[in-house]
Amino acid sequence: MPHATINGVELFYDQQGSGEAIILHHGYTGSHDSYENVAPLLADRYRCIVMDARGAGDSGRPDSGYTIEQYADDVIGMADHLGLDRFTYVGHSMGGVIGMELGLRYADRLNKLVLVAPAPADGVQTPPEMRERALRLWRERARDTMIRERMATTARVHDPSEIERAVDRALSVSEGHFEQSWQAMVDYRRGDDLKDLQTRTMVIAGAADGLLTANLKDFQRLPNATLHVFSRVSHGIPREVTEEFAAVIADFMEHGVVTAQTLMEKAQGAVSR
Repeated sequence: MPHATINGVELFYDQQGSGEAIILHHGYTGSHDSYENVAPLLADRYRCIVMDARGAGDSGRPDSGYTIEQYADDVIGMADHLGLDRFTYVGHSMGGVIGMELGLRYADRLNKLVLVAPAPADGVQTPPEMRERALRLWRERARDTMIRERMATTARVHDPSEIERAVDRALSVSEGHFEQSWQAMVDYRRGDDLKDLQTRTMVIAGAADGLLTANLKDFQRLPNATLHVFSRVSHGIPREVTEEFAAVIADFMEHGVVTAQTLMEKAQGAVSR
């Protein structure tokens, strides 16, 4: 399995296809597995690169560095390792917050930005008892309970073995990743800064995802963004609607941001000729 030493940590990555580069990043306690069926659908047109964050998937497990800022720096480090001056970034959940940070600090490196059911720019808000329960289940390695609950909260389950593997990945993350990454998302406060994120952005949300309201709020703050909401889809968008998700990304790669405003500008340009 290919690894690269990025900011002192061995990070897993893999790539397929050729053309304009897309880096696909997973969410909290996830891994590159999230995109195993997505990347092949895009690889005939694009160079698709998947990577695992420090402390997760097949990457190294350092004691520290589990912050949104460091994750963004790791993405840039991976791009540097691969010789990418510019790239499109696709981030799911926690990976979406990393995408926000990339757009705010590394806009010159981005062609486009895709935020997939991103964690909120104003910080994750979860009742303490829910977080305490999640932490207890993780520490007790309550695999069967975690699988049952993830099955129940997934709107479209196509292959139960995928959920089992996702839970196994979640159980395998380092303790630093499990605790510190979550706290980093809780403490993140960049909502007011999104107005300055000029990169062409697409927000992809699930209508059955608990983050939908926060996703819509963050979308409305972005000055150069478009939106796609999948009906009867929950948080695991890349897994739940794989083919449709890949098609939406490919459409955005080709056409960019298309809104009522951009169409009006196009119409005004045609009239003035």
